[in-house]
Amino acid sequence: MFSESAGIRESQEIQTAVLVYEVPVRLWHWMNFFAILALFVTGYLIAIPTPSLGGEASAHFLFGNIRLIHYAAGQVFAWGFLARALFALIGNHTSREIFYVPFWRQEWRKGFFRMLRWYCFMEKRAPRFIGHNPVAQMMMFGAFVLPSLVVISTGVALYVEALGMDHPLRVITDFVFSITGGSLQTHVWHHLAMWMMVVFAILHIYAAIREEIMSRQSMISTMISGWRMFKD
Repeated sequence: MFSESAGIRESQEIQTAVLVYEVPVRLWHWMNFFAILALFVTGYLIAIPTPSLGGEASAHFLFGNIRLIHYAAGQVFAWGFLARALFALIGNHTSREIFYVPFWRQEWRKGFFRMLRWYCFMEKRAPRFIGHNPVAQMMMFGAFVLPSLVVISTGVALYVEALGMDHPLRVITDFVFSITGGSLQTHVWHHLAMWMMVVFAILHIYAAIREEIMSRQSMISTMISGWRMFKD
């Protein structure tokens, strides 16, 4: 029989909400989404150019526009990444979670294996975490933050290379090339990091939709409103 006290308790559980992502983090997330989408599409076209167009060459600037969009999106992505890293120093604890993996904590390791079991459909109920769960935290660091550093550094090096040997920022290109082994190898690292981020993006979207449906806690809407709602 439904009692008034049980109804109050159930109402409180349904309305439970926690502020997880602050405004700068949410703005960066969606700005990053569109920048990365533009980088993926234009980067693929730069690596595998489109067929030649008919008519006079002077009537077309397709590839130039593709490169322009790629460079502009790269600027947004790079400066946005730097701003996001700086905000992690002053934001709440969830703003810092993507930049490190606390594997030395026993509680984190237990949560990691519990989430693996949940993702493998071996748990009936999803573990609850205010911010990123341990698996998501590891993926964000290993498959987004680190590849982002590779994409940004190699992208800047290749961009400066095109500006000429006498450009003041040529020192960046020389430094990156000394690590990668040259221009061609830098292109390879740039492409590999991009494809790693493509795979991450697919898994990220899948996990967000899956958790929104199965875990009874908000995921997608949380990155819009900032509030995580617990539904039971």
